[in-house]
Amino acid sequence: MDYNAAFEAAISQVREEGRYRVFANLKRHRGQFPCATWIKDDGSEQDVTVWCSNDYLGQGQNPVVLDAMHEAIDAVGSGSGGTRNISGTTWYHNALEAELADLHGKEAALVFTSGYVANEATLTTLYKILPGLIIFSDELNHASMIAGIRNGRGDRHVYRHNDLDHLESLLRAAPANAPKLIAFESVYSMDGDIADIRATVALAKKYNALTYIDEVHAVGMYGARGAGVAERDGIMGDIDIVEGTLGKAFGMMGGYIAGNANIIDAVRLWASGFIFTTSLPPAVMAGAAASVRWLKDHNEKRDKHQERAKTLMARFKAVGIPVLPSVSHIVPVLVGNAKHCKMISDILLNDYGVYVQPINYPTVPKGTERLRFTPSPDHTDEMMDHLVEAMDKLWTHCNVARLPGVA
Repeated sequence: MDYNAAFEAAISQVREEGRYRVFANLKRHRGQFPCATWIKDDGSEQDVTVWCSNDYLGQGQNPVVLDAMHEAIDAVGSGSGGTRNISGTTWYHNALEAELADLHGKEAALVFTSGYVANEATLTTLYKILPGLIIFSDELNHASMIAGIRNGRGDRHVYRHNDLDHLESLLRAAPANAPKLIAFESVYSMDGDIADIRATVALAKKYNALTYIDEVHAVGMYGARGAGVAERDGIMGDIDIVEGTLGKAFGMMGGYIAGNANIIDAVRLWASGFIFTTSLPPAVMAGAAASVRWLKDHNEKRDKHQERAKTLMARFKAVGIPVLPSVSHIVPVLVGNAKHCKMISDILLNDYGVYVQPINYPTVPKGTERLRFTPSPDHTDEMMDHLVEAMDKLWTHCNVARLPGVA
């Protein structure tokens, strides 16, 4: 077999579909978020404004966070020393987990190396701990949740997105004495819609099921202290397992789960994705704890963030840019064609200094390709003026469909 030809063919297929990704070489500058420098292939540089960062609140630039990281490096050095089971648990890991448990009002928390690993490892492990478990999963759940459920090799049912009638029909048909778990997200990051958490919890109680909520696109940004949509909606106490990330609104890296002490301890003891991987460095843990702690007390940051998202959405709609019906901080603009999506993204970067990556299959279904904007509290009115003007021109230049009633 010609192995190299097989790899070339795989790459060519992605190119032909217009999905080939080129990573922009960006250099961020401390204190200047969301501005950055794009280093081109020829070595030249161009100033750009980043419009697609998941560092939603700019916490990666917060002096409180950076100072905590510097202090940790000066105090204990760089790496963690190994897996948590052998030599990689430090005071910083324990302190962060206590901070996260407090954030969610839970007895305990457990930190993983990423949000993907937290989902995959936990959901797979729950099948081991609960023999005969049936997981009911929203069809638009993140790839990490899908991977965890598949790797658990147990019974599973996928319900239509946010369709609680469909979910209940599946729950009703399942054996009454079987252990059950409903896995869903709060904010769905590609469409920007939000689950009905209260009604989902009510179904879980009715059918004696556990609840597992992924709040990665909500922690730090919703609720009085930033614990997520479940906190905002006053339902956090009824959620069994909360999964979150440190890599988005908290401006760091890593993922975690929070719940009662027995759940967390059981996952700690059984999850291969936790047991057999080197833990994150103390400086990362220190920065994450500082970020979580700071955001608990700074609701004004969340208020500003919501205002910026609503403003950008309204500005786009005013000129006919087809924004999907998001009810969150995500501002997704439908293009509907992979090649057009990449073309618009490339022109925005090259001609206007606007950095926004195209979102194509497999992240979203073919035919729903989009640009996903994530305005932050630090995006100014002037930045929005420039972006909206550029998008308005490009929608005409590229002959992309506008909203009805707008020329």
